[in-house]
Amino acid sequence: MLIIYCSAYAQNLTDISGVITNTQAQPVAGATVTLLNTNYNTVSNAKGEFRINKIPAGNYVMHISNVAYAERNTTINVSGKGMLFNIKLKDANNQLDEVIVTAQKREEEVQQVPVSISTLSAKQVQAYHLQNLKEITGIVPNLYSAGPGDNRNVTGVRGIVTTSYDPAVTTYIDGVNQFSLDTYIPQLFDVERIEVLRGPQGTLYGRNAMGGVINVITKQPSNQTSGFAEIEFNNTKFDKQHFFLGNYYLKFLASQKLTLTLNVKNYENRNNGPFQLSSSPAEALSNPFKVNQNATTKMIDNIFNASLSANYTGSNFNFTSVSSYQENYRYYIDPIDGDFAPIDAVSLINNYGGSWNKVKVGTQEFRFSSPASSQSPLKWTAGLYGFYRYSPTKTGTHFGADAAAVGSPISNFTSINTNIERNYGAAAFGQVVYTINPQWDITAGLRYDVEHKKEEVKGEFQPDGGDVMVTQADTSSKANFRAFTPKLTVAYHLTENNNLFATYSRGFRAGGISQLGTDPVHQPPLYAYKPEYSDNYEIGSKNSFLHKRLRLNISAFYTLVNNAQVPTLVLPDAITITKNAGKLNSKGIEAELAATLLKGLDLDYNFGYTHARYTDLVVASNGDALNLKGNHQVYTPEITSMLALQYAYGLGGPQNVQLIARGEWRYLGNQYFDLANQIEQKAYSLFNARIGVSTKNFDLFLWGRNLANKKYIDYAYDFGASHLGNPKTYGVSLGAKF
Repeated sequence: MLIIYCSAYAQNLTDISGVITNTQAQPVAGATVTLLNTNYNTVSNAKGEFRINKIPAGNYVMHISNVAYAERNTTINVSGKGMLFNIKLKDANNQLDEVIVTAQKREEEVQQVPVSISTLSAKQVQAYHLQNLKEITGIVPNLYSAGPGDNRNVTGVRGIVTTSYDPAVTTYIDGVNQFSLDTYIPQLFDVERIEVLRGPQGTLYGRNAMGGVINVITKQPSNQTSGFAEIEFNNTKFDKQHFFLGNYYLKFLASQKLTLTLNVKNYENRNNGPFQLSSSPAEALSNPFKVNQNATTKMIDNIFNASLSANYTGSNFNFTSVSSYQENYRYYIDPIDGDFAPIDAVSLINNYGGSWNKVKVGTQEFRFSSPASSQSPLKWTAGLYGFYRYSPTKTGTHFGADAAAVGSPISNFTSINTNIERNYGAAAFGQVVYTINPQWDITAGLRYDVEHKKEEVKGEFQPDGGDVMVTQADTSSKANFRAFTPKLTVAYHLTENNNLFATYSRGFRAGGISQLGTDPVHQPPLYAYKPEYSDNYEIGSKNSFLHKRLRLNISAFYTLVNNAQVPTLVLPDAITITKNAGKLNSKGIEAELAATLLKGLDLDYNFGYTHARYTDLVVASNGDALNLKGNHQVYTPEITSMLALQYAYGLGGPQNVQLIARGEWRYLGNQYFDLANQIEQKAYSLFNARIGVSTKNFDLFLWGRNLANKKYIDYAYDFGASHLGNPKTYGVSLGAKF
């Protein structure tokens, strides 16, 4: 990129303008010009001209992006009057983008951030044909995500996995913490960027970022009218699940310094058939995509998320406020099969009216940071975070005529479990980055969390056709938790394009309150389990070569987990008990390679290896203590590997017509789905392909996934109920941009 500027008289506020052209000196219209970490941005006109007025003096990073060209960043010094920039952009098919991320809650070029980060741009989300967050499995090194078919994803990174409704990997969507698996939205639509931060991120992201953070940014509103619509047809009808997702924005530019953004998301998920689980792995594989259940129903799952963000950028500090409200109401109209077999053994009932099974969450974050124009070697971020969650659940477990098959001594009754959970907490956090000299900088951070939980339980017994009898009177318990999560990183910039870093960070997953069983005589009804902690050590290297045509990032990590929270499903009680039952050791390596081999020919290869074993693990089994020391962590493939090759041939013209062909190979190593390591999925490969045409205003693609029609266990409960990954699927997608 060639930049020429001139300055006259130094003043406090400066106007900047310029012309954006391509390498053939033709003007580039519709290029977005942004000064990072400010509200200053504009779009180039038909002549490639742009202008931003009244900018305070200081150093800024200017980011220029256009769908047909490689994204570019450059540092500028704003001083004087009438500054002029002449900027040349290179064809997107000639070099890799300079990607901007918000991993440290400020906009930065990803290769300069000393954190292991995988990024997926809007073009890559489309290229991978991603429709659900779980589909980044295999793309991101050492990440595995799956679900039992109800759009509740279980996600793990580097052997740190989600084993309860309190996640181990935190998801943020448009700056809002998706607090629990109840209220987050996994579907992907009109995405601008996905960032996946691997390893503990507790300092800036909090309580449940032990494994990492998935940060989803959808397309934001601008001062130009635009829209996006997509329709898709495929060849399969192997389930009856469908959904509606809406994402609505209202943005108010109060001034150059202050913006207010209201965002509302609603997600209506319906399943008009059975829960897509077979009773065992053998049954799932021998009769793929067929279920034999005696109780089917319709699932109603409504999620509502709303947030209000205020963003102020000043000369002395930046300020951000994010307020959110999240709600989920989920129930089955009729009882749903709980044994996943044709016998009348277990079914679940949760349709007890709108006062039950409706989760509500409120969050608030205030964040201050150093201004973008600051020329100080010290950059800082500090803030406060708070939340409140109310979760009243009422679930009936009905034992039918065949209840003896699951160990119940009696039949034809319903065990009703009422659980009301309230928890709230607050945190103070801060992080500083100090640049010692152009080669060395240090990042230090600290977060302090406090959390209070209260839980009330009640047990009832109702024989079929009879009256409800109380078996466990209302019982409540309280627990309090506190945690410090520090972080220290040392980074060495060998050159502008070669960076090394070493990090220590601590992870924290909040404790909770759990039942021990349904026998109040011989067991206490409630007890508190402790928070789970991890210590993570990591070294990494980020490198760009050949004038940004080749990028190679590698890292190695070692993680120790104490007080591991282990949930166990107890049958026939049909309740989940969580205990601090062990210690975990996880270590591994990661590599990400991206290259532009020839004009239009791109290669991506990602690799991850995780060795995650329990160094101490004792669980209950039929009244006895079972020692599982040395066993593999669940939901953790030993290897994740992905190779993608894409060729784009440009036909040119005002519509920027491109013909695109793409092929992918994904490989997942051996993994287990239960702590006893009895349910195993051997290593397997998946092959995907895509071919079509892309223009300025529309895209038309023919695609295929799992082309070899590999049958594999995607998710399994520890008692054996299993869900297969999707079969061979192909279809046509048509997207319009206006």
